[in-house]
Amino acid sequence: METLHTGIDLLTLTNIRKSFKKSGGEEHLVLDGVSLTIKEGEIVALLGRSGSGKSTLLRIISGLAQPGSGTVLYGGKAVTGPVKGLAMVFQTFALFPWFTVLENVELGLDAMGIHHAEQRRRALAAIDLIGLDGFESAYPKELSGGMRQRVGFARALVVEPTLLLMDEAFSALDVLTAETLRTDLIELWLERRIPTKGILLVSHNIEEAVLLADRIVILGTNPGTILAEITIPLAHPRDREAPTFRQLVDKVYELMTKRPRNAAGKSEAVPLSYRLPTAPINQLAGLMEALAGEIYNGRADLPELADQMGFGVEELFPLLEALEILAFARTEGGDVELTPAGQSYVNADILQRKVIFAEHLIRHVALATHIRHVIDERPGNRAKEDRFLRELEDFFSEDEAERVLQVAIEWGRYAEHFAYEEGAGILSLENPGKIDNG
Repeated sequence: METLHTGIDLLTLTNIRKSFKKSGGEEHLVLDGVSLTIKEGEIVALLGRSGSGKSTLLRIISGLAQPGSGTVLYGGKAVTGPVKGLAMVFQTFALFPWFTVLENVELGLDAMGIHHAEQRRRALAAIDLIGLDGFESAYPKELSGGMRQRVGFARALVVEPTLLLMDEAFSALDVLTAETLRTDLIELWLERRIPTKGILLVSHNIEEAVLLADRIVILGTNPGTILAEITIPLAHPRDREAPTFRQLVDKVYELMTKRPRNAAGKSEAVPLSYRLPTAPINQLAGLMEALAGEIYNGRADLPELADQMGFGVEELFPLLEALEILAFARTEGGDVELTPAGQSYVNADILQRKVIFAEHLIRHVALATHIRHVIDERPGNRAKEDRFLRELEDFFSEDEAERVLQVAIEWGRYAEHFAYEEGAGILSLENPGKIDNG
């Protein structure tokens, strides 16, 4: 297929920083030094986990939010507000239920002040283009999820955007519907049947990114920074089973699961300021049991594991990160492997599992250790959770501090390092045994 690239810069972000004020007046840094260029004729996929600032970055690109510092140029001109030539397709469809398909598609044109007859002509053309001819008078409640998302695409394309922003546009759809819509979109793009000159695709789906994009940009978290950029040198249509495709998927998995290790090759213990992943104990145990089973025998290819267990990035990556933090598993080269400690955990009975988890939690998670030490030193061995929230808010937003603390509390309660009275917000030593810091 003939390349669509022209080499002309469509959008340029330079050293974008963005922070939000917390209730105490302190700044919470969300994006730090993000620089990115999208050229005419390319599809760029932006991958990153929750907390990487993807949504904030999209708002800055679209002119709905201003960066704290740095520049945004669209077509060579500074973006200071909503930009003509940009359109967005959302995850949640965002249709008005009291409007018909035709009326929903016409909305953007009405805001542009286009004459009614021209609105109708362009809206009908967009509806036909996106495969909804015959449903012009239907209401959203009469449509399937895939058809509602087609309305979202028609509404975005009818304004003839130069740059199309897609915010998890396929993630709310079932697998087959999403695949059909992806195929239709790429055909429209390659056949130049849409006026769009560039697409920025925000996704959690690694295979989707490799399937559609010319380039993948990976954002890290806390704050959001660009970790890596990967060029996808594959022509369309792309074969998911081709060795090169699978190698690229593995490479992205490897980059997104990589954690810093010390000179000895071991993962460092995570400090108080670490954004602990949301990873319920039962899911951690289930994942370790699956890895230890006959299918994987202790080691699994991450894309295969995600596919067979029905996990998306947002479900799988927090579990993998937690297992690696606790030294129960190790990710390397797009694979995950149980450590001897992880294997011991799987082989242990219920009570012994708690002992093993407790040892690893104190050794590898500073927040859990800190909570236990504070409770040990307090008269009556009791401490309010607010005391720890205030400390965490030095590093995180208020909501994120609360989430991180709840992760530590869940892990600590399971390990029987401390108890928690939810209604009172009190952490205490109810039954927990003595811990060995040696």
